[in-house]
Amino acid sequence: MKLLVTGGCGFIGTNFIYHMLAKHQDLSIVNLDKLTYAGNRANLAPLEEKNDGRYSFVRADIADADAMASILKEHSIEAVVNFAAESHVDRSISDPAPFITTNVNGAQTLLHAAMKADIQRYVHVSTDEVYGSLSMEDPAFTENNPLAPNSPYSASKASADLIVRSYFKTFGYPAVITRCSNNYGPWQFPEKLIPLMFKLASADKPLPVYGDGMNVRDWIFVTDHCLGVELALLKGRPGAVYNFGGNAEKTNMDVVQAILRTLGKPEDLVTFVTDRPGHDRRYAMDYDLAARELGFAPQYDFETGLTETLAWYQHHHDWIASIESGEYRKFMDNWYGDRK
Repeated sequence: MKLLVTGGCGFIGTNFIYHMLAKHQDLSIVNLDKLTYAGNRANLAPLEEKNDGRYSFVRADIADADAMASILKEHSIEAVVNFAAESHVDRSISDPAPFITTNVNGAQTLLHAAMKADIQRYVHVSTDEVYGSLSMEDPAFTENNPLAPNSPYSASKASADLIVRSYFKTFGYPAVITRCSNNYGPWQFPEKLIPLMFKLASADKPLPVYGDGMNVRDWIFVTDHCLGVELALLKGRPGAVYNFGGNAEKTNMDVVQAILRTLGKPEDLVTFVTDRPGHDRRYAMDYDLAARELGFAPQYDFETGLTETLAWYQHHHDWIASIESGEYRKFMDNWYGDRK
């Protein structure tokens, strides 16, 4: 199979490419990435150096219709997995425009090009945030929950989900949507909770925690998410939506305290800061449908996954240092300065 992975230089895309090439010897991947601030081509340098014909990189924007049509044709693409997205809630609050451009317009452009090219396997990767917020008493999200996004980021992802759904309903295009809970693992960009707290705690700097720290997320190790997307690609029912979760509901404080314990750092590094606007209280995913139809089950418990994640960051300080420049450094200086 010739697979196009968009956003493959990002956190989840990087892990997915390594996962798929290791499991499927008859597979080749074209990695298409715009290389915005969170896209790091160096993540996949070993594959480029290997140069065995199974991996190639193309720099392009999924919102460029001509480029998408040309790439799908020139590379004889047979399947598409779309990870390409602006994905940081805080950034979407500061400036929603790029999220609409990539997550809505770009998603539709890529989807339309794939339909025109008659590509019959298409997975659109979304998020649990499209469902909005749960109370502590609510059951976990199912695929039948209404979409009720509360941030510009989640609204842009929900919009794309509805466009994908419309292409199945209107045109019969056999796309599949996946929605996943909070990912963690190697190569996650340091603006996200776990790598950010690891970085700050390692330097004995204060750890800014939003609100009361009791917001709950269901955490899934990135390899388990990659397994879910793989199953959706190979076995997903056309037009279906599949939830993936990790069976690991944790408050933000649970996660921060676990990081501090692992690093042997004191809890008085935690400092509570003003909550962000529209901060959803709780996410939790019911993945029974994916279990029944795809055979999905997470393989990592949170403690094991967190241990592996922190060990990876401890052995890859050079990776963190290599990306702490330019736009990312400016963003972090502003973000951290606002919360001192």
